[in-house]
Amino acid sequence: MTSQPFTTCLWFDGNAEAAADFYLSVFKDGKLGRVGRYGEANPGRAGEVMVVEFEINGQRFIGLNGGPQFPFTEAVSFQIHCADQAEADHYWEVLTKDGGQESNCGWLKDKFGLSWQVVPTEAIDLVSDPDPQRAARATEAMYTMKKLDVAAMRRAADGA
Repeated sequence: MTSQPFTTCLWFDGNAEAAADFYLSVFKDGKLGRVGRYGEANPGRAGEVMVVEFEINGQRFIGLNGGPQFPFTEAVSFQIHCADQAEADHYWEVLTKDGGQESNCGWLKDKFGLSWQVVPTEAIDLVSDPDPQRAARATEAMYTMKKLDVAAMRRAADGA
């Protein structure tokens, strides 16, 4: 029995090891675990990576090279709660480079097609402000953004 009840399994099309290496370079607190390879009796080519275990920020993952049948969709995403705009800018930049794609309202896809929400904590505070007019103005501003800009959201919330 493990102390963590869930491990997230991410299905890749032959690039699970590259993805694990990438995520370990993006997040400070990470480590690589076991790497399992296909054998002669497995459906993949013998010697190629079948699964790779890795952990980032205490969350365990398995990258499975399962093939092209099941690509990632926005139906599942990972939220990165950022202390401030500088941290959000950092994650946005590294996750969208080399083929990543910006989307709306703080969402993006990385170069492997995995969806992320990069969210400065203050953005959540602004859209859930107890004053419904402030919250509405901040939310309206957020709807016009790709990467969240808390200064612009704050100005909108304040009616500026």
